[in-house]
Order: sequence, then C-alpha cells, then structure tokens
Amino acid sequence: MEDEEWVLVRRTTEKDWWSSSFMDDDDNGENSRSLKITFNGPAKHWTDAIPIGNGRLGAMIWGGVALETLQLNEDTLWTGTPGNYTNPHAPEALSVVRKLVDNGQYADATTAAEKLSHAPSDVYQLLGDIKLEFDKSHLKYVEKSYHRELDLDTATARVKYSVGDVEYTREYFASNPNQVIATKISGSKSGSVSFTVYLDSKMHHYSYVKGENQIIMEGSCSGKRIPPKLNAEDNPKGIQFTAILNLQISNSRGVVHVLDGRKLKVEGSDWATLLLVSSSSFDGPFTKPIDSKKDPTSDSLSALKSINNLSYTDLYAHHLDDYPSLFHRVSLQLSKSSKRVSGKEPLHMKKHMANNNDLFFKRSEDDTVSTAERVKSFKTDEDPSLVELLFQYGRYLLISCSRPGTQVANLQGIWNRDIDPPWDGAQHLNINLQMNYWPALSCNLKECQDPLFEYINSLSINGSKTAKVNYEAKGWVAHQVSDIWAKTSPDRGQAVWALWPMGGAWLCTHFWEHYTYTMDKDFLKNKAYPLLEGCSLFLLDWLIEGRGGYLETNPSTSPEHMFIDPDGKPASVSYSSTMDMSIIKEVFSAIISAAEILGKNEDEIVQKVREAQPRLLPTRIARDGSIMEWAVDFEDPEIHHRHVSHLFGLFPGHTITVEKTPDLCKAADYTLYKRGEEGPGWSTTWKTALWARLHNSEHAYRMVKHLFDLVDPDHESNYEGGLYGNLFTSHPPFQIDANFGFSAAIAEMLVQSTVKDLYLLPALPRYKWANGCVKGLKARGGVTVNVCWKEGDLHEVGLWSKEHHSIKRLHYRGTTVSANLSPGRVYTFNRQLRCIKTYSHPSATSY
Repeated sequence: MEDEEWVLVRRTTEKDWWSSSFMDDDDNGENSRSLKITFNGPAKHWTDAIPIGNGRLGAMIWGGVALETLQLNEDTLWTGTPGNYTNPHAPEALSVVRKLVDNGQYADATTAAEKLSHAPSDVYQLLGDIKLEFDKSHLKYVEKSYHRELDLDTATARVKYSVGDVEYTREYFASNPNQVIATKISGSKSGSVSFTVYLDSKMHHYSYVKGENQIIMEGSCSGKRIPPKLNAEDNPKGIQFTAILNLQISNSRGVVHVLDGRKLKVEGSDWATLLLVSSSSFDGPFTKPIDSKKDPTSDSLSALKSINNLSYTDLYAHHLDDYPSLFHRVSLQLSKSSKRVSGKEPLHMKKHMANNNDLFFKRSEDDTVSTAERVKSFKTDEDPSLVELLFQYGRYLLISCSRPGTQVANLQGIWNRDIDPPWDGAQHLNINLQMNYWPALSCNLKECQDPLFEYINSLSINGSKTAKVNYEAKGWVAHQVSDIWAKTSPDRGQAVWALWPMGGAWLCTHFWEHYTYTMDKDFLKNKAYPLLEGCSLFLLDWLIEGRGGYLETNPSTSPEHMFIDPDGKPASVSYSSTMDMSIIKEVFSAIISAAEILGKNEDEIVQKVREAQPRLLPTRIARDGSIMEWAVDFEDPEIHHRHVSHLFGLFPGHTITVEKTPDLCKAADYTLYKRGEEGPGWSTTWKTALWARLHNSEHAYRMVKHLFDLVDPDHESNYEGGLYGNLFTSHPPFQIDANFGFSAAIAEMLVQSTVKDLYLLPALPRYKWANGCVKGLKARGGVTVNVCWKEGDLHEVGLWSKEHHSIKRLHYRGTTVSANLSPGRVYTFNRQLRCIKTYSHPSATSY
C-alpha cells in the first residue's frame, strides 16, 4: 500500500453547480490544469524553499540532495510571558500632548508623545530542523534529472532526481486532520534508500532517540525577548516545546541503526516515511508558561499514538479529503486574446491563444522552466497563467497557516527561520495583520478567519485594561503591534509608529465584513456585536470636543508617516488624521447596522454613536487636489511614502465610492498617482485593490505587473517589493501580507459588492486578460459568483445563494438590472444581464 500511485479526484464544490456555455469544464481542461511552483535545483536561500503547513505546524523544504533540510515551525513558539499592558503615567502624558496639539506645537507634541509609548512585542521563534544526510553517491546526482515542486491542488511538495540508474522521490505534506508533517522517501530500485536523520534547532534544546524508530527533541523559548541563554537566572520560564520524529521503513528490506543516541540511520530500505508531530506548553495568552499544566512531550506522544494505526496512504487520503475541500472552492482561468496573435508572440503563447474556445486555457506541459524564470519573464511576456498561480498561492498559504484552533497568521504566516526575525515576526495592526485576512471572505475561505476573531477577543480583554488605565476610557483598545500574548499597549519608540490606538478598531471592521458576506445572524449577535460595542465605547471616549464643533482624535498620527508643521519642523502627531476618522466611521456604521438587524436600536451606545456620527470630520481634498492625510493640509516630505492610510475609506473601507462620492474618487485617483508605484509588496497590493475600487483597470494591472519582479536574496536591499523564487512576497525582506493582498486584489478586480449591489468585472484589464472565467468567489449578501468573459466582454454570470433570499442590483459597464435570488436556486445571466436560465442547485457537499 505504501508504494501505490495517487490520482486526485476533485470533490464537487459549490462552484461546480454552474457551468458556462463558453467554458464547459470537460473541454477547458480545468481538471488537468497545473498549479505548481517548480524549481530546477535545491534551494540556495530560505526564500527558495517550499512552504507547507497545516495551520499550526509549518515546514520549509530545501530539497537538498546529499543533505536535505526541513526547517520547522510551530505557531505557539514565542518568547515572553503574559504582560502588563498598562501605563499609569499615561494620562498625565496624554494631557500634555493634547495641549501641545491644541496650541499647534506639533513637533513638540511628537516628542512629548514618546512618553505614551510602552514596550516592544515579544518575538516569534522557530522549532528546529529535520536533517537528512544521504551517502556521497548523491553528490553525483544527474543535475538535469532534478525537479522540485509544490502542487497547490494537493498541497504536496515533491523532489525527484536520479543517481546513476536509480530515481529517488521524496514527497511531503502537512496534514491538518492528523496534525502531522509527513515525508516519504523512495527509490526506483529495491533496497536503494539509505540515509541518516536527526533533529536539530537553534533553540535551547536536547534531543535523543527513544526505542529504535523515534527521535524526541525537547526545548524551550526564552521567557524574555532575548536570545535563549543557558542558565540565565533572570530569564523566567518560557514556553516549552517537544517535537517527535517517527521513522518507518519497508517491511521486506532495510535496517535501522541508532547513532550517538540522537540519530537514526536507515540502510537498504525500499522506502521510508517520517512523521513529525509537535506540541508546546502554551495554554492561552493569559496563562504564564510556569503555570501551564500542558506537557508537550506527553501531548506529542499522544498525537503519535492517535495515528499509530494509520499508514502513510491513510494519512495522505485524510489530507486529500481535507485540503482540497477548501482550495478547490475557487478556480481562476485567464488568457490573452486569440485575435492578437502575431509572428512576434512566443510559441507557447500562441498555443495558449488557439482560436478554439476549448484551447484558450490549455497550458504547456513543459515543466523545465522554473517558476522563478517565469517571474523574470513576466515583464515581457505577461503570462496570465502566472497571475492565476500567484492568486491561488495566496489562498494556499492562508489555508496552510490559519485554520480553526490555530494562532492568528503573523507577519510571516507561520514560516520563520530566525530567533530574531524581521520586525519580530509579530502581528502588526496598522495594515499587515488585516491584509493577511483580506482574501478570506471574497476568496471563499471564511473558516480561515476563525483565528483572527479569537485573537481579537483576546485583545479586547487586555485592551480594556489598557483603555482604562492609559486613557481613562471605557471599552477596549489595541495599538500598532501585538504578539501571542495579545499585547495592546503602544510599542516602544517614536510616536510616528508607536502611537496609533486604531489597531483594534480596524480589526473590528472584519467582524462586520464577515457578517455581510455570510449573513450569519448568530455570528453577528454572539461574536461580532459584543466586540463592536466595546470598540465603540472606547472610540466615543477617545473622541473629544474639537475645532469647528467637530469631535476629534487627539493625539493622532497617520501610520508611520511624518509631515512638516507650519514652523517647518518634522512632526507626526496632530489631530484627526484621515485614517482615524475613516476607521471610526466604518466602526460606527457597522454597529448601527448591526443594531438594526439585532433589534438594539434603542441601546444607549447606539444612540451615542448616532449623535457622534455627523460630528466626525469629513474626508477633505487638499490644495493640490489629493485626499488630505491629516486634518491640516501639512507639507508632505515623502510624497511616495509606502503607506496609503488616508485612502482607507476607499479600500478596505466603504465611505469613498465611485457612485456616491465622485469628487473624492477623483481626489483619490490623484492621490494614488502622486504616491507613485514604488513600495514594499504589501503597498503594491493595497494600491492594486485601491485602483480596482476606482474601476481603473489600467492602473490596477500596472500594480499587478509591478509585483512580478524577481528578488535576488543576496542583494534584496536593492529592491522594493517583488517576489522571491518560491513566490513569497518581499518588503524586503519576506513578509507574507502581500501574498494575501494579491489574491484579494485580483478578486476585487473581477467582482465587487455591497449587500445590495454586485459589480461585474469592474477593473478587468480587457487587453491583458481578454478571456477568462472565475468560479466560486463570494460576494456580500451571501452570494456565490461565477463569471466568464470573452474577448474582453462579459459572457455569462452564474449566481446563487444557498440559504438567503437576496435582491441584487447587477452592474456592468453602465447597465444595471435587479435580480431576485431565491435560496437554493442557480441563476445564469447573459452579457445583457438577462436571466436566461434558473434551476435548483444539485445536492452537493456544503462548504
């Protein structure tokens, strides 16, 4: 059973309830489409390695031949212990800062605001490595035979190469159902598999062999944000961890030896499987590691015992029953026009553009070109299939690093190689954490948001203490950076980044978005509303009487951006930044809408929010025609700054829209033009989504193209944004947010929605993706959307809502029609938006 070949049979999903006459699945080759990231050699850098993950456990697969490394992560391994996130001296400092702002002394206020800062976050750590050493013959492998790939359809990594006349294959996957990282090593000749395996780590650890087939590694994280030190007396007990590697070989051939009490050596086997489980003592953000009752070694042994009777085949079957049920909910197919083929087009592109409809999406079977080479070529060939791959890769990564019951995805998802990672690998709340979850709803992965909501709940508990002590306010608050302990106090250092009490409020908008997409009233009542209520309580207290009868936030910053004050001095602290006001408007609108649905219109807090709404400073236009970033039209010393915080109301917010605020949209257009195209990866993808909201397909596509810049890891400081060889997005260095932002932005280019409205192909680059079909995207109002287009024009649309009656206004190029969608029925509309077919959806597995 261990040697049998697998063929993936796609489970029917919601998107399959509808098919287009333009693209019948049997003809367009969807089932055989290759969504693979490929490599022609072992990884030379960490950002060439392949990421796999089950939400909690992650691995980076280097694919070395003579020496293979699986670099491991477990999402609860952090430095530190629960903290006190309050500052009793903050109210006095706050009073001083507010007076300075009132007097127009912005530079002095910026300096004084540093007394409101607190302590840095704790640091995300690593687990360790699985090391595999093969004999010297592997140094003479046939280089042309080497192939390494990540198959997104199955979340499976593979390495193949030949040594002499033996072909070696390694297969890797991370199982969520069985909570294990599995590896299988096999050779084409009997008895050809021999290697030595052991566990290692940069962390404080100890490893040993148990029995004849297990390696146990036990270790600990530092109790403070310092590198682990042996016998550090001032280091409180940190999170403890255990990893156990279980080895199995073929029954008929092979032997296992124990080396040095910590390594296992396999000789002459047909195949070998390695199963890695891991646990930690982390017992929630409010329990000190020293008080934890969890025993990571016992828990890890129990995890192994639970799969003891399962073969590798069984584990893989469980994996293929789980992961594809999420990933295959959405498909995307893009192609250039068949009418634009010229003699100058590459041969493979001509094949993509064949005149027959059923050949629009056929892809070359030649896997010899690595994905990195394809990224290099994108500036000239603009291969649409690479856009498909990166779109689906973002969905793959979210499934792999954020599942119900796991920790929230951090700045690197779950993948980290360093004890001291960039920016601590921590959750940053002024764009990065939010962007991590942008594709969860539109790209049909709502379950992947569960860790975010659990995390926000933890923030609200600590944040209520911070609000009360630091600001003498009700409700709860969170600032710019956090960690596994749900830190809610300001970061250390300068006010330009540390002083930003809108982090929790921005996160709260995700609750309302979740409701608008799912229409889940129980979620709104039991999870969303209490958090929105607490957030609104804080915002009402944080708002103070200000200039011109408005309520204002003071102090206020626009994240990480300075201005020149009227005295010619650099400053970051003023009042009522546009982002502050935009976020508050979104939260206030959400709680009022939620109250109407839940019958809470008469609640005192709702009345107070209604009274405050008209007194919020409106978004204003600067002298040069751009959106004002601050309440005063200050001089901007860095017009190409990476953040576009003042456009929050356009995206992800909803206060600036093409239909309702055309003047602000015109100003937003100029703001984006003025900001420019340069910036880190997350800035690029945010700008893509912003241009999409403006229905500007040309500029949205320019930002898509801008991201396809292959970063050289040896000289990454020379780049802004871009992609690494494994398609990780670059700041630089690696940050995962732009991978998620890209998927969300592509969805935004193709479908936009409100609860009542559906905008079809609002920012489609017609001459770049002339033909295409996207299936399974979600729209607000609980609607699933399939849409196909041909030669740049809408061809057919399929819509349905499983559980909710929905009245939608469909919009396409100036045409608007109303559609009455009954639950349980599938509707097909033609390019004129006429309903041409409707039927009850088949009985299919519900996701």
